Amino acid sequence: MSAARVGVVTFPGTLDDQDAARAVRLAGAQAVPLWHADHDLKGVDAVFLPGGFSYGDYLRCGAISRFAPLMDELVPAAKAGLPVIGTCNGFQILCEAHLLPGALTRNASLHYVCRDQRVRVEQTATAWTNSFASGQEILLPVKHGEGRYVASDETLAALEAGGHVVFRYVGGNPNGSLNDIAGIRNEAGNVVGLMPHPEHAVEELVGAPSTDGLGFFTSILKNLVNT
Repeated sequence: MSAARVGVVTFPGTLDDQDAARAVRLAGAQAVPLWHADHDLKGVDAVFLPGGFSYGDYLRCGAISRFAPLMDELVPAAKAGLPVIGTCNGFQILCEAHLLPGALTRNASLHYVCRDQRVRVEQTATAWTNSFASGQEILLPVKHGEGRYVASDETLAALEAGGHVVFRYVGGNPNGSLNDIAGIRNEAGNVVGLMPHPEHAVEELVGAPSTDGLGFFTSILKNLVNT
């Protein structure tokens, strides 16, 4: 099988696209740049929505990005089964595009948070987490000002009952997210969103707290081989 092609989307204000592309390459896949203003997913096998401040977060984090031309292609593709992951701002965009339920709001502290954070893997039956063990604790960086996950009581109950909470903060909640939720998935398990940054935890050389983030990228490669 030729190298899997993972698209990395860049919006105006995206900061972590090159980090995500590097992580994709380290895992053995081909990183394919996708521009927000295009109507072309370039036939990629999966898509990574990286962190940053798309469109300057001028309206609400991710609220303008959901209307980008590329999202006209991405949303139906994701609903049809294309594996998609969003980290930080990417998670916010997935919620704004209604590919994931709930919303990300201002941190409970009203302060920007930047630190290494332990999270527990709650679900491994997704395209992006199958390389982990259920209950495994991993260490990833967080860096956000609007990372508090909120949802209605009904939505929270459905997420918990359906096993759709993929990651949970442990050792302290950095933003006040309800139920300590750090990441969730859709019903099919092909779309995952989380606030921590796996793309910043793939190489010890650059000072990342761990290489635990590499598991996300090996997971998608394993998923693509098996589907």
